[in-house]
Amino acid sequence: MMEPIKRLLQDRIAERIEPNKVVLIFGARRVGKTILMRQLINGFSGKTLLLNGEDYDTLALMEERSIANYRHLLEGVDLLAIDEAQNIPEIGSKLKLIVDEIEGVRVIVSGSSSFDLLNKAGEPLVGRRTQFHLTPFSQKEIAPSETALETRQNLESRLIYGSYPEVVIMDSFGGKTDYLRDIVGAYLLKDILSIDGLKNSGKLKELLRLIAFQLGNEVSYDELGKQIGMSKNTVEKYLDLLSKVFVVYRLGAYARNIRKEVSKAGKWYFYDNGIRNAIIGNFNPLSIRQDVGALWENYIISERIKANYNNGLGKEFYFWRTYDRQEIDLIEEASNSLMALEIKWGNKNPEAPGIFKEAYPNATFDVINKDNYLIKF
Repeated sequence: MMEPIKRLLQDRIAERIEPNKVVLIFGARRVGKTILMRQLINGFSGKTLLLNGEDYDTLALMEERSIANYRHLLEGVDLLAIDEAQNIPEIGSKLKLIVDEIEGVRVIVSGSSSFDLLNKAGEPLVGRRTQFHLTPFSQKEIAPSETALETRQNLESRLIYGSYPEVVIMDSFGGKTDYLRDIVGAYLLKDILSIDGLKNSGKLKELLRLIAFQLGNEVSYDELGKQIGMSKNTVEKYLDLLSKVFVVYRLGAYARNIRKEVSKAGKWYFYDNGIRNAIIGNFNPLSIRQDVGALWENYIISERIKANYNNGLGKEFYFWRTYDRQEIDLIEEASNSLMALEIKWGNKNPEAPGIFKEAYPNATFDVINKDNYLIKF
């Protein structure tokens, strides 16, 4: 059994636990938010209270929105932690009342969907909150628990089964497969389907399958809609919701300088390879797969995005292509830098397209492959 893996966000979050402030932790279901909250509580020196928004007793305790109720509940408490907080009605207004009126109290809340918790908590807590996004394990988080040889040997498993915490610690491939199928069946769409009026679970799964098969390719909402009998606007709405529950994310096209650049296209990727493979029902080894390049691209881009969240780098991510098919897999833009990355499963070492170098002379260019990827995260 592996030693407990410390999340890179833990110390950053601990630093932001301040009196009369709220820390929001977002992330997909089963990525370890509850464990992280318990670790933060264990590392806190004052008196703590942990509540769960899915528990009826918690709902009853939080129901009466009054200063007197919350002062009674939090008497002597230095840190209030609420897991699955999006289930508590009017959570934002209640948290605002708590941090405004109870001197010295610190608050951490977690939620599995940003559109729920941020919509409910965001506006009332402007100026009082800091938010973090917890992802499945990054390779950098796993690395201290592995030797270099084990990391090399486990790469295929990461590409096929992904990096959800419980998947990483499982030894059995059958166990990993069953667990991922269970997540997709029981948890993945739970947040979205809980929205009033959203009843097309079958269509939602069809859409996810189409996105999974088009991994790393530009996506036409019109074409997707025609294939599953949806309007373009409905496809866009569903994909937006899927991104807000941290299943998929979109890379837009980078275009700043030249007329030939594609500017309106988008590519969709999955936060976790294992979820993607569970959706299409393919856990075959790499040696007999046709999509190894796409899996590698999804894995590397997701690891770069995890590093961005974990380290608070504030980067924006894009792909780049011209209409005559010159392209670069990943563009990372920060306030003072532009980095272009080509992602190769094999040993090819291409140079940046000439038109890109001319348009962006200050950009750096690099190639990520199996030999050097570990030093790029």
